[in-house]
Amino acid sequence: MAGKIESQSSITTELSRELNLFHVTMMGVGMMIGAGVFLGIGNAISVAGPGGVVLTFALNGLLAIFTAMSYAELSSAIPKAGGAYNFARIAFGRGPSFVAGWMEWFASSVAGSVYCLTFAIYTLHYFQQLGLLDWVPFPEFYSQKIVAILIAIIFIYINYRGASETGKAGAFFTLGQTITLGIIGIVGIGVAIADPSRLSNFDPFMPHGWDKLLITMGFTYVAFEGFEVIAQAGDETINPRKNIPKAMLYSILIVVTTYILVSFAAIVSVKAGSPGVEGAVWEWIGSFKEKGFGMAVARLMPFGGFLVTITVIFASTSALNATIYSATRVSYALGRDRMLPKFFSNISLKQKTPYIALFFTSILIITVSTFLPTMDVASSASIMFLFLFFTVNLSVIKIRKHMSDELQYGYIMPFFPYIPILAIFFQALLAVWLIHMSLLAWIIAPLWIGCGILIFWFYSKDHVITSRDEIVVIEEEKAPEKKGYRILVPVANPDNALNLVGNTLKLSGAKDAEIELLHMVPIPDQVPLSDAEKYVMTGREAITEAMLYLEPQFPITSTIRYCRNIARGIITATRQKRTDMIILGWPERTAFGRGFILGSTLDPVVEKAPCNIVIFKNCPHKDYKKILVPFVGGPHGTFAIEIASILIDKKEGQIVPLNVAKPGQPTKDIEAFLDDTVEERGLNKNSFTPKYIIAKNFADAIIKEANEGDYDLVIVGATREKFLKKMISGSLPEEVAKHIRKPLIMVKASKGLRSIIKRVI
Repeated sequence: MAGKIESQSSITTELSRELNLFHVTMMGVGMMIGAGVFLGIGNAISVAGPGGVVLTFALNGLLAIFTAMSYAELSSAIPKAGGAYNFARIAFGRGPSFVAGWMEWFASSVAGSVYCLTFAIYTLHYFQQLGLLDWVPFPEFYSQKIVAILIAIIFIYINYRGASETGKAGAFFTLGQTITLGIIGIVGIGVAIADPSRLSNFDPFMPHGWDKLLITMGFTYVAFEGFEVIAQAGDETINPRKNIPKAMLYSILIVVTTYILVSFAAIVSVKAGSPGVEGAVWEWIGSFKEKGFGMAVARLMPFGGFLVTITVIFASTSALNATIYSATRVSYALGRDRMLPKFFSNISLKQKTPYIALFFTSILIITVSTFLPTMDVASSASIMFLFLFFTVNLSVIKIRKHMSDELQYGYIMPFFPYIPILAIFFQALLAVWLIHMSLLAWIIAPLWIGCGILIFWFYSKDHVITSRDEIVVIEEEKAPEKKGYRILVPVANPDNALNLVGNTLKLSGAKDAEIELLHMVPIPDQVPLSDAEKYVMTGREAITEAMLYLEPQFPITSTIRYCRNIARGIITATRQKRTDMIILGWPERTAFGRGFILGSTLDPVVEKAPCNIVIFKNCPHKDYKKILVPFVGGPHGTFAIEIASILIDKKEGQIVPLNVAKPGQPTKDIEAFLDDTVEERGLNKNSFTPKYIIAKNFADAIIKEANEGDYDLVIVGATREKFLKKMISGSLPEEVAKHIRKPLIMVKASKGLRSIIKRVI
């Protein structure tokens, strides 16, 4: 078995919960309002014009909100340290999740090195203006490196002191930068009101065309990276299911409002025709590139240059604090799950912080700050942040589809799944567009990802610990290499195993099929995974009984797996084994009235399994003389006819396709259908006797015909309507299951291409 099940009975250490809503909100704001916005405004004005810079931040903010909704939903349901890594682990498994965590660790660490250098550059520049650095014997380049390393060490120590110190320090610096930026924005609005002529600086609004927005959005999207750091605080946040989603959405709303205000203030800060300003104001600001914002604000208000310098210092330090925290927590999560060596998950007993993960994160930050071309590597970090966002948006779709009944959500996004799909499309567009900013970034990013893949294959996959959400194979007989029809038969206990496999006999014979027996061992949440073997005996007995009956006649293999959720375990096995048909037994007790039609296990399997499904209810193993098949056409009805033709007595049997129509409505032409289908599928037309009934209620007519007629089997095909959706108004399968007193089979046909896509995804 790949991976290890770690005993959970020993004493464990965990992170302390000390961060409230204000702390985690400010952490996200601090991460987003880094150096990117100050360096980006001047460049965005140069490329897209005065209106373009405002639209750039507004549209990027909308796009960030889309992904933040995905993060918020997943974080409310899975409040653990690790963020995107944990989401990918649950949604897609070990390999993709390790790559996601590996990218996130690198991206956050490199972003931290950028903020170290930003702090060093602006701080030294300010002190040089005051004439306080004349005594320094080093060239400016080395001074910047030394200060960058010192500020990194200071904030590494703050993070070592614990989450409470980290959150409080981050909240202080973030509050400072937000207030100063707010002052700049408010002054800009006041100046525009006092002198409306400055609004003419927005004319022309988009001088270079609307397509330039893609360039500026791609370049400045780094200014919106940061809300994901809140997901890393899941293990340390008070009431995380409520506070983490709120913090994500609040932080983006604060940042978007701030960015729009300061970009507006930058445009109106300079009056046209002022001394030194030639041509359009937006061209003058754009000519200074990354220094454009500072030059504009210096004209807006007294001490504007000083205020910008102080703001950048606040911004770079708060962002540095948040990136160190984020990078440390994701590497801690990788160590916790043994994707990286175990010591990455060591927690200081005194400080309750992952000090080894912090140490290696520190090495990465300081190394990049000292030796690497930071701007190109920062672009690589941006690309990998976008890759992470792809993963999260895909994860929220898959987890909602397949695990929503297992999770407790504190927040559910609206308009699902359209919001994450839109986010995926536009983020892909921006990621591709980043090639215009840095070709080297598109070299560095694949190299880092490639290294991560190698680490996973040569280390992680052999050491990883099984998580509570995974499906693990306990025993499995390897199936012989065969590309024929495959039937999967989940068996639960020895008492009903023989009845189920007896009916499987005819179906497998008609299909010349290979049979796989599957038993899922449900392990309760409170039971350690290391005790899974104690729950295997019943399933092993059931499989033994079935194999004694079937093995002499058909090629047969067996698998025993443990899981936390039986339905998800069956669906996973179906995809992995490329099953063509699942044969299930009707549960003795169904959860009618509790949100399920057929039962908590059958409902998800019927809805999501990408193959044909046959469900037997009280069906003895025999040749049936007369079979009723309610028929409305479509693939499910056709499949029901096919199953009936396999189970019917070949000499004396009669199949009755029944079509029910409401008064005044035409009936389905069963004869025409049989003419087309019988020859195609090799059926005996003489065994079919169509019947038509006019009735107001479809379900009542079927139930009456089935119970009062001399039928010894009823086969019902699922309707085209989504199966679980039908429980809202009362469904045909539920009515049939409750009231038909004859042996019953329910079938669902696979949907061709859609089933193939389901199997792959």
